[in-house]
Amino acid sequence: MDYDVFNGDADGICALIQLRRADPRPNAELVTGVKRDIQLLERVPGVAGGQVTALDISFDKNRDHVSRLLDADAKVFFCDHHFAGDIPQHPLLDVLISPAPEVCTSALINGRLRGRFTEWACVGAFGDNFDSTADKLIENLDITVDRDALRQLGVCVNYNAYGASLSDLHFAPAELYQRMAQFDTPSVLIEEDGALFETLTDAYTQDMHAANTAPRAVEDDDIAVISLPDAAWARRVSGVYGNDLANQSPGRAHAVLTDIEGGYLVSVRAPLNNRSGADAVCRQFETGGGRAAAAGINKLPHAELGRFIDALRAQWS
Repeated sequence: MDYDVFNGDADGICALIQLRRADPRPNAELVTGVKRDIQLLERVPGVAGGQVTALDISFDKNRDHVSRLLDADAKVFFCDHHFAGDIPQHPLLDVLISPAPEVCTSALINGRLRGRFTEWACVGAFGDNFDSTADKLIENLDITVDRDALRQLGVCVNYNAYGASLSDLHFAPAELYQRMAQFDTPSVLIEEDGALFETLTDAYTQDMHAANTAPRAVEDDDIAVISLPDAAWARRVSGVYGNDLANQSPGRAHAVLTDIEGGYLVSVRAPLNNRSGADAVCRQFETGGGRAAAAGINKLPHAELGRFIDALRAQWS
């Protein structure tokens, strides 16, 4: 039995689309979830001879289950751009990991496949707010594409992944992957499945409008902390709103706090002018993790808010 394990955001989905267009595995079981659901390998049973493909989830957070799968004689291909920690050497383990600030999983897969499905890599990069990376990929295309439409698709697919549970999302990530993967390119998807594109775009626009009225708990030249309420729209928009703020003020770090029971869901974006430090800040807290440019905390207790703001200032002031 084969398993395709992937983050439910644009980068994870577009990385898998590229792989499966190159190497179809129609019987592979899809394992995914909301964006913050990254310890996905715990759901995969060890199957001798099976192929487990893990995309855009932290190796560090799944290390024990990688070892369990390898001990069961499963083959594991792991591609990601988050902090990985020590990576073991094993004949059944194939690793393609880079935490470089301008790299995403879709771009790594694009490189491995020698640019066979670059349009999909562009959508994944745009979704992860790597606009400069996506633009470089577009330069390598031998056809003209609608750059703004590809970016909008990436942003909206990324937006769809945020939520406390699948009930917060407009589309379950596995369903969204299957719907998108039917098309040779994202340009064809936009042309032929206008309903999907319009649904995501309209929902994104509505939620972003609500977010723009949210209060700032802290706002100065170096950092801004925005507070969102305990509501489905706020959970959906928490990550992409951070990206939007980062694009508006590239010299400032941003943190978006969304109220949840007992604390806050936190999204942190390093300044675009210095894509580093977000993971270092978030890993100081029990449920924190991510990458240098963008990271988060799944549950920051109310009592630790002051320490969190101090950590932001220590990193970027």
